[in-house]
Amino acid sequence: MPRKVSNPLALAVLALLMERPTHPYDMGRTMRERNKEASIKLNYGSLYSVLEQLLRAGFVARRQTLRDTARPERTIYEITDAGRDELHDWMAELVSTPTKEFRAFEAALALIGVLVPEEALRLLSIRRQRLDARIAEQRAGIDALVAGGLHPMFLIESEYRLALEIAEKGFVDRLLRMFDDQDLLAMWRGIHEQSAKAREDGGDE
Repeated sequence: MPRKVSNPLALAVLALLMERPTHPYDMGRTMRERNKEASIKLNYGSLYSVLEQLLRAGFVARRQTLRDTARPERTIYEITDAGRDELHDWMAELVSTPTKEFRAFEAALALIGVLVPEEALRLLSIRRQRLDARIAEQRAGIDALVAGGLHPMFLIESEYRLALEIAEKGFVDRLLRMFDDQDLLAMWRGIHEQSAKAREDGGDE
């Protein structure tokens, strides 16, 4: 059965409200301070939209509205009992159950035959270089935080992103080695040549 609210930002909101009742501006600020926006897409427009969805679902409630002439009116939200149950159930599902994710690079790989092999090789080589740079940057960032006294447990999402990019780089390395197969490249070029000939023949009619 689909969840009433499925946006990952809603999950973050419920988690923040488990800590304490607060207002949307503080939620966004806390997520940024904790670097959670690197893992969960955040903008204030979607944050307010998610809160409205959680209100309709009965997972959060308005606790009070603060009025101060020096700043805009702010509504304090709190999590409900139903919201606590939803947070726990949702987290249990996400942590325990692998799901199919439709990644942009996977879509590109599924359609890579539209490129001629030389162009595919060039672009994959660029991706490999960029992955090298991203991996080095992420590793340095994590190491600096740990050296500064932060426990690695508080960086598990960063370690996960790093592990995915290391795995992707290994995959791209193996894929690039496939370009040494001259029979494969000849077949690939042949498909493009046949396609080009078919277009020319069609244009002559």
